[in-house]
Amino acid sequence: MNDSMNEVYTSVLTRDPDQPEFHQAVEEVLDSLGPVIERRPEYAPVVKAIVEPERVIQFRVPWYDDNGDLNVNRGFRIQMNGAIGPYKGGLRFHPSVNQSILKFLAFEQVFKNSLTGLPMGGGKGGSDFDPKGKSEAEVRRFCQSFMMELWRHIGADLDVPAGDIGVGGREIGYMFGMYRKLANEFTGVLTGKGMAYGGSLIRPEATGYGTVYFAREMLSTKDKSFDGAKVAISGSGNVAQFAAEKVLDLGGKPVTLSDSSGFIYDPDGIDRQKLAFVMDLKNNKRGRIKEYAIEYGCDYTETQPEPNLNGLWGVEADIALPCATQNEMNGEEAKMLVDNGCIAVAEGANMPCTPEAIECFHHHGLLFAPGKASNAGGVATSGLEMSQNSLRLSWSREEVDRRLEEIMVNIHRNASETAREYGMEGNYVAGANIAGFLKVAESMEAQGLL
Repeated sequence: MNDSMNEVYTSVLTRDPDQPEFHQAVEEVLDSLGPVIERRPEYAPVVKAIVEPERVIQFRVPWYDDNGDLNVNRGFRIQMNGAIGPYKGGLRFHPSVNQSILKFLAFEQVFKNSLTGLPMGGGKGGSDFDPKGKSEAEVRRFCQSFMMELWRHIGADLDVPAGDIGVGGREIGYMFGMYRKLANEFTGVLTGKGMAYGGSLIRPEATGYGTVYFAREMLSTKDKSFDGAKVAISGSGNVAQFAAEKVLDLGGKPVTLSDSSGFIYDPDGIDRQKLAFVMDLKNNKRGRIKEYAIEYGCDYTETQPEPNLNGLWGVEADIALPCATQNEMNGEEAKMLVDNGCIAVAEGANMPCTPEAIECFHHHGLLFAPGKASNAGGVATSGLEMSQNSLRLSWSREEVDRRLEEIMVNIHRNASETAREYGMEGNYVAGANIAGFLKVAESMEAQGLL
C-alpha cells in the first residue's frame, strides 16, 4: 500500500476502530489502488470518499414470539455508494450481524455491482435476528416489523434489497407483502421474489452458477477445465447447492459440503440424486448436513472450536469453491489445498479467504478469484430481475442463464485485462478491484464527489 492509500486506511482505522471486517475489506481494495492513483492522481479524493458510507441506517425491530413475549432486535441498512445506480445488495438475518460486517459487505458490493456492467450502486443490510429455530409465524412477524421501518428508506429507484444468509424466498415474500401494503404500490423494490409475483428464473441458482462460470473462464487461461475435476465446496445453502449443480453440468465431481455443525466428505462424489437429497434436507426440512453422511455412509467431521487442520480444506481436490461465510479459510488451510494439488480457488461467499490465504495462493501460483468478481452472478441476476420488473415481463430460463453467463464472461475478461494493463497479469484481486473502482470513480468525479 503506497503512502496516499495508507493515509486513507489510517483514517478508516481511526474513525471506526472496532470494525475489523470492514478494515479487512478496505485494506484489500486500497492495496490494489496505488498504481491507479499514480496514473490518475485526480482520483485520489475519490478514494477518501468511497470508504465512507453515504448513509448508515440503524433501527429497532420489536416483535412478539409465540409465547406473547416481546423481543427487540437491531435492523440496519448501509447505503454505501449510489454513484452508478440505486443501492443494491442483500439483507442478512444472522446473530453475527453488526455494522462492521454490513459495511464490509456493502463496500464489496460497490465494486461487485460495478463489475457487472449494470447500473447498480452498493448497499447491504440486515438484522441480528436468527431465523433458525423460529416458527413460521415468528419469522413472519419479525419480517413485517423489520419492513415497517425499512420501507421508508428503499424504493425501486432508490435502494433495492435482496436476500442473503438467513433471508430466502420466504422472508422476501413476507417483507414484500408488508412493503406493498405500506407504500400502496406494486413495484420491483425487492429482488429474489417468487415467480408468481415478479421474480426471475435462475435467481436462486445465479450466485452458484456464476461462481462456476467465472472459475471455468479462469481455468481456460491455463487450458484446464472442470471435466473430471474433484471439487471441494463449503456450505450447503443456496450458493453451494447450485455451484455443485453447475460443477456436475461441466463434468466435475463435488466431494464436500458443510454447515455450521460440520462437513461431509464423499469421495464417490455428490451426484444429482445426492444433491437432490441435500436440497430437500436444507430447503424443506431445514436439517443438518450430518444427515447426508448417515444416508450415504460417508465421512462426517464436526466443526472444531479452532480451525480444523484435518478439516474440509484438507481433502484432495483440484478446485476449491468456498461458499459458506467470511474468513472461513485461513493461511494454514490454504497451504493444505496447495499441498494436495489444488490448482484454482473461486470465492462463492463474500470474503471467505483471509488475507493470509490469498497471499498463499498468489505465492504458489494458484488461480484465485475474489468474491467481488466470481460471486457477482447473484447480484447480476438481481439486476436482470429489476429490468424485467421495469419492463413488466418475464424472460425464459434460457434467456436469463444466457445473460448471466455473458455477464460472468465479461467480468472475467475485464478483471483479467485490467490486471494486465496495470502490470499484474493473472492477479484477479487487483484486476477486479481496479476495474470496479474506475467506473465508480469516473461517476463520482463527474457528479462532484457527492
